[in-house]
Amino acid sequence: MDTTFDTTSLKLKKEYPDAEDFLPLNGTDYVELYVGNAKQAAHFYKTAFGFQSVAYAGLETGIKDRVSYVLQQDKIRLVLTSPLSPGGEVNHHLDNHGDGVKNVALWVDDATKSWQETTKRGAESAFEPKTINDQNGKVVMSGIKTYGDTVHIFIERSEYDGPFMPGYKEWKSEYNPAPAGLKYIDHMVGNVGWGEMNKWVEFYAKVMGFAQLISFDDKDISTDYTALMSKVMTNGNGRIKFPINEPAEGKKKSQIEEYLDFYRGPGVQHIAVATDNIIETVNQLRDRGVEFLHVPTTYYDDLIDRVGPIDEDLSELKKLGILIDRDDEGYLLQLFTKPVADRPTLFFEIIQRKGARSFGKGNFKALFEAIEREQELRGTL
Repeated sequence: MDTTFDTTSLKLKKEYPDAEDFLPLNGTDYVELYVGNAKQAAHFYKTAFGFQSVAYAGLETGIKDRVSYVLQQDKIRLVLTSPLSPGGEVNHHLDNHGDGVKNVALWVDDATKSWQETTKRGAESAFEPKTINDQNGKVVMSGIKTYGDTVHIFIERSEYDGPFMPGYKEWKSEYNPAPAGLKYIDHMVGNVGWGEMNKWVEFYAKVMGFAQLISFDDKDISTDYTALMSKVMTNGNGRIKFPINEPAEGKKKSQIEEYLDFYRGPGVQHIAVATDNIIETVNQLRDRGVEFLHVPTTYYDDLIDRVGPIDEDLSELKKLGILIDRDDEGYLLQLFTKPVADRPTLFFEIIQRKGARSFGKGNFKALFEAIEREQELRGTL
C-alpha cells in the first residue's frame, strides 16, 4: 500500500471536510499510455528514466489487437500500449492525440462499489465492473470517463498475486538499467479547454468526493505574454491530487492552448514523480539523455532571500536548473522535462518535497517563461 501521505490524512480531513469518503482510494495503481511503438517506448522509459520490466501482453498471451508492456519503479507503474492492426480504439486515440495518457487507474478495495458510487453521482461509464481471472487469482475493474478521452479505471486486486493482472505474463529482460530514484506519483495535471476548469473541478468534487486544495488565477500564473488558471483537487487521504488547468487571455498563445491544439482536446499534461534526492535523480536522468527546461541563472540571484535557508548546495541546484519554492510547512524542489514525444504535449515533473504541500507558485513565472522560449523555437508562441 502507498502510505506516502498517511501522515497528512487526518489533517486533510480537518482542513478539507468536503473531501468525502464514499470513494476510498488507496493510491495510483498504474498509468496507461497509448503510444505508436510500445516496444521502443518501453526501451526509452527503461533507459532514460530507470523503469524496470514487469509484465507483457500481446500475441504470445492471446491478445490479437494490441500489445502492452508494463514497467515499474518503486510505486510508479506505467503501461505502454500500441495497436497490432488498423482501426480500433488505440489507433483512433493515436491519430487524434499522438502518444499520451489514456487510462489513469486508481487502486480501490471495491471496484464495483466505486463504479456504482460515481455513476450514480453523474459520471459517464467507460465500462461496467468486470472480473478477470487466471491461475494467480482475480482482478475486478471498472471505469468512468473524465476530461477528453481520459478514463479513470478502478482496480481491485486484493485477490491477485501475479506480476500485473490476468492476460499478462512476466516480462523477463536481460537489459535492466538501474532505477533513477523515482518513488511515487505526486500529482497528475489535466489541461482542459476554455471555460471548462470549473466544470471538471465540480466533477471531481461531486462525482469523486474530492476537495479543492488550492487555486491559481491568471494573476498568479502569467508572464508578459501568456496566462493560465489552475485549481488543484485532492481526495480525502491526500494520495491522489489532480490539478486542472485552463487557458487564460494573454498577448500570445499559452502553453495550454498549444497543448490543446496538438493533443486535439483535453488530456493529461504532465505526470509529477517524487524523489528523495532530486540532485542525484536529475543528474542520473540528464546522463541518460532526458532533456529538461532551461531556467536562466539570474533566477538564483536572490533565491535565498526569497525562499530562506535550504539544505542543498545552491551551486549544484543552479548547475542543474532546479527550481525551489517555500510554503508555510517547508520547501520543495522541482524540475520539468521537455515533452517526451514529438508533439509538444506530455512531459514529466521531478519533485522533492521537504515539508511543502504546495505546487511551486513562486516558480510559475520562471517556469512559464522557460516554456515560452521552447514555444518560440517551435513557432507556436
